[in-house]
Amino acid sequence: MALVFTGDEFGDGGEFIANALQEKKVKASFFLTGRFYRNKGFAPTIKKLKMDGHYLGPHSNAHLLYADWTKRDSLLVTKKEFSDDLAKNYEALKSYGIEQKNASYFLPPYEWFNDSIAAWTKQLGLTLINFTPGTLSNADYTTPDAANYRDSKKIFQSIVDYEQRSPSGLNGFILLLHIGTDPKRIDKFYTQLPQLLSWLRQKGYTLERVDELLIKDRK
Repeated sequence: MALVFTGDEFGDGGEFIANALQEKKVKASFFLTGRFYRNKGFAPTIKKLKMDGHYLGPHSNAHLLYADWTKRDSLLVTKKEFSDDLAKNYEALKSYGIEQKNASYFLPPYEWFNDSIAAWTKQLGLTLINFTPGTLSNADYTTPDAANYRDSKKIFQSIVDYEQRSPSGLNGFILLLHIGTDPKRIDKFYTQLPQLLSWLRQKGYTLERVDELLIKDRK
């Protein structure tokens, strides 16, 4: 399985996450926006993640919403806007010595896309990926004032419950978390990462970079 982190505006968990992964000797994948890569305050974390051998990839430049939330087939961007924005994301990646050919997996902003976005991504020679649904891990960004708020205890339990009820457990799973969240969220799920990694290891799972996991799936 693969542990994937996305980031745009917030990166408060970066140092904690990097240290937890290093301590547990786990490789993960980070899909970050151009804004994130250009944020000088996040540079030490990004450099450490690269040095430690984690996958660093694109998540759009400005975290655009590509399609309407209620009418998914309705595009909110043109092909040029999509391509230009993604090119800026790769420019930011290049500033860390990462070329497009070494970061060809793309995780779309908001994890929201349609068939047009998938086709445009393929035309650029990239591979669009997304998280595996079934848990509440991707709700770790929610804040207490929101209707969709989920606390860390409930998020962790959703992962445990899915693993128990799924015939294949978490094999082949892409589990998505966020590298940082709004300050209004005091209950930061990333602080549960050491416990989560220990539990996954006890269950016998091997965590790999997403590029390594998906290459195996193709064989």
